[in-house]
Amino acid sequence: MAENRNISYINKDFSELRSSLIDYTKTYFPDTYNDFSATSPGMLFMEMASYVGDVMSFYLDNQIQENFTQFARQQNNLLALSYMMGYRPKVTAASTVEVKIYQQVPSILSGGDYIPDYSFALNISGGLQLSSPVYNQSNFLVQDPIDFSYSSSSDPTTSTVYQINGGIPEYFILTKTRHAISANIQTTTFSFGTPERFPTVEISNSNIIKILDIVDSDGNTWYEVPYLAQETIFDTIKNTNINNPNLSDNNDTPFLLQLRKEPRRFITRFINDTTLQIQFGAGTNTQNNDEEVIPNPDNIGLGLPYKRSKLNTAFSPSNFLYTDTYGIAPSNTTLTVRYLTGGGVSSNINAGLLSTINNAAQLVKFTNTSIDPVQSQYVFNSLTVTNTAAATGGQDGDTNEELRLKSLSSFTTQLRSVTQDDYLIRALSMPSDYGALSKVYIESEKISNLLPGEVPSVLNLYVLTFDNNKKLKNASTALKQNLSTYLSQYRVINDSIKIKDAFIINIKVDFDIIVLPNYNNNEVINKCINVFKDYFNIDNWQINEPIMLKDLYILLDKIEGVQTVKNVSVVNASNGLYSSYSYDVVGATKNNVVYPSLDPMIFELKYPDTDIRGRVVPL
Repeated sequence: MAENRNISYINKDFSELRSSLIDYTKTYFPDTYNDFSATSPGMLFMEMASYVGDVMSFYLDNQIQENFTQFARQQNNLLALSYMMGYRPKVTAASTVEVKIYQQVPSILSGGDYIPDYSFALNISGGLQLSSPVYNQSNFLVQDPIDFSYSSSSDPTTSTVYQINGGIPEYFILTKTRHAISANIQTTTFSFGTPERFPTVEISNSNIIKILDIVDSDGNTWYEVPYLAQETIFDTIKNTNINNPNLSDNNDTPFLLQLRKEPRRFITRFINDTTLQIQFGAGTNTQNNDEEVIPNPDNIGLGLPYKRSKLNTAFSPSNFLYTDTYGIAPSNTTLTVRYLTGGGVSSNINAGLLSTINNAAQLVKFTNTSIDPVQSQYVFNSLTVTNTAAATGGQDGDTNEELRLKSLSSFTTQLRSVTQDDYLIRALSMPSDYGALSKVYIESEKISNLLPGEVPSVLNLYVLTFDNNKKLKNASTALKQNLSTYLSQYRVINDSIKIKDAFIINIKVDFDIIVLPNYNNNEVINKCINVFKDYFNIDNWQINEPIMLKDLYILLDKIEGVQTVKNVSVVNASNGLYSSYSYDVVGATKNNVVYPSLDPMIFELKYPDTDIRGRVVPL
C-alpha cells in the first residue's frame, strides 16, 4: 500500500520549490540520498525541477492576470477586454474648435429695404478641410454641410452690412458657425476575391481617429455598427414635401431620422495603438439572407419541414431574433476606405490660426446656378474662415490605467437608457440636424393616470424647442418623430415613453428700489435690469424649476448704488405675443418661492427689454 505523502501545493517561486524538494527528499528518502551540496547530481535535478516550476508558475499567473481588466498590464489585452466590456478605446483624441465661415452676397431691394440676396448663398458639402500657415501638423475638418441660405435657431445664418456705396448697402456678409476637428483624411484600398466568412483587414497608421466611410467598386456604401448582429442603422433624409408631405412644413427639423436594415456593415477594433482591424460579416447573398426572420406558417407550427404535427410544441419567440449571416462579406470587389488621423495634445491650437480652406473648389457650389458668373466668382472668392477661440479637447490615447477605469465604468450602461436621467441625456444628445431640443424633462406616469393593474413603466418625456429668436415653443411633429426613432435604439424593452409638450408660462418682473444719495437713478436701474436679464436668461432655466424671490432680492442688494430693495414681484403674462397659458403666480407663491405647477412647465421671461420694469421710490 502506497504511503501518504505530505505535499505542499502553495509553493510557486524557485527558492520555495527548491526548499520544498530538499525537505521532501530528507523526509521520505533519508537513506537513499543525503548529499545536498551545490555541486551534487541530486541538487542538479532538484534545481532544474524548481526552475521549470517557477517559470510555469509565472506564466500561469501572468495568463490568468491578463484575463481580468483590473489586473491586465499588456495593452493588446486591455484593448480586447475594453471591447468586451462595451468601451471603445481611443488611441488619440481630436481637438475641436468653433470656426466661423463668412461669405459676401450682394444686396437686393425688397419691400423698400435692402436685404441680402440669398440667391448667391453658397452650399458647402461636408468635409471642408481647413489649415493654418503656422500649425502644419494636422488639418482641421468640418464634417457638417453648410448652407448659407438656411437659418434656424439651431443653425442660424447672421447677416451684417459689409460694404456701402452712396449710402446704400452694396454687400452683406453672411456668417455660419460650425465645429471643426483636428483630422486629416487618409485613403487606402483592399481587394477581395472569393467570399469567406468574417474577413478582416488591418489599417496601420499612427493617431487613427475613426473610419470616415467605406465604398466598394460598385458604389455601395458600407456602414459601421457597434457589433455585427446589429442590422439596423440610422438613416437621414431631407425633410421635403417629396419625402414626407405631412412633416415638410415643420421648418425646425431640416432632416428626418429613420431606421434602415443594412446588410453591408462592419465593425472596427484597435489591436494596438497603431493598428485598426476592420471585420465584415459572413453572408454572401444580399437578396436572400436570413436577417429578416418574421414568424409565419412557413417557419413555425404545421409549416415546419419534415414535421407532421406541432400542435403541442412550444416555441420560444427568441428563436426568431437570431441571424446566421451577421451582414454580408465583401467578395470580388475593391473597398476604398477613408479614415481620419490626427488629434493629440499638440492639436490644441490658439485662436485665429485657421485661415485657409484647402478644398473649396471641390465642395462649394451655389444654391442658385442661374446667377451672374462674374459676380458669382467674386462671391466665391469672398469665402473665408477663422477660429475665434482656441481648440480644446485634443489629447493622446488612453493609457493602460484609463482603459481599465473607462472599461469598468462603461460596463454598467452598455449604451442603454435605464434610469430617467439616461433618457434625459440621450434625448439632449440627438444631433441637431433632426431638430434641436432646448429643454427636456422626464418623469414617471402619475399613479392617478394608471389603469387598474397597469405597471408604472410609462415615462413621460416633456420637450420644448426654440424658434428663430431663441424663444421657447412646442416641438413640431417631425421633431418628436425623430426623437422617438432615436430613442427606440436605446430604450429598455419594458419602458414605454410618451413624448409630450411642456407648458410655457411667460412672466414679467417688477421691482422697487431705494437708491443711495449721489448715485444716478437711471444708471442704477439699468444695472438692476441687466442683472435680471442674466438671471432669467433662458439657458439657465429648466422645466419645473421654481423662482426663488429671495435670490432676486439678494441680486439687487449687491448692486452698487442700491440702498434698499423695497419690493420684487413676478407677474404672469399671457395671450397676444405671449403664451396662451395663464398661471396664478400669487397662489403658487409660498415663503418667497414661486412654485411650478403639477404639470411640467417652465417660466420664461420672453422679452427682457420690456418685461423687466424697475422704479426708484423714496425712502
